[in-house]
Amino acid sequence: MIKIPVPRLKVVLFQWILFAALAHAQSAPATPVAAATATPVAHSVMRTTGMDPRARKYYQLVWGVDALTVKSVESGEMIRFSYTVLNASKAAPIHDKKINPALIDEQAHVSLVIPTLEKVGQLRQTGAPEDGRSYWMVFSNKGNVVKPGDRVSVWIGKFKVDGLTVQ
Repeated sequence: MIKIPVPRLKVVLFQWILFAALAHAQSAPATPVAAATATPVAHSVMRTTGMDPRARKYYQLVWGVDALTVKSVESGEMIRFSYTVLNASKAAPIHDKKINPALIDEQAHVSLVIPTLEKVGQLRQTGAPEDGRSYWMVFSNKGNVVKPGDRVSVWIGKFKVDGLTVQ
């Protein structure tokens, strides 16, 4: 089990201030023409992930990713984290092979890791990300400790997603 320190209050406050600033900047278009030509935001992803719209916008703008989902697969023995890359250059740190991702369920007090198989390697996609493509990584969940409906966090280096609901 990997122990990951709980973020300090300053980091959490900074994230909320950033979310509020991004929401404020996106709420009012600069011109009436921009308001008339703006495309509606698809809400289907938010319903399935339960992610706050401001948080979703943060991950789109800062990390270049969207459609963040966590699903229980293989009879619960594995947890699959998947996402779509919107901006490959912003999403590049997520694909760094040197970083070991972790899926944390604070209620169950566990930190899941990606298994490494002898002939296959790590169960994750690496390499240069491409715009518009979906990517995944699979975490070992031996003993079905993390269950559907649990709220989890995914950490990949400095990239952190909180409050995803396991489907």
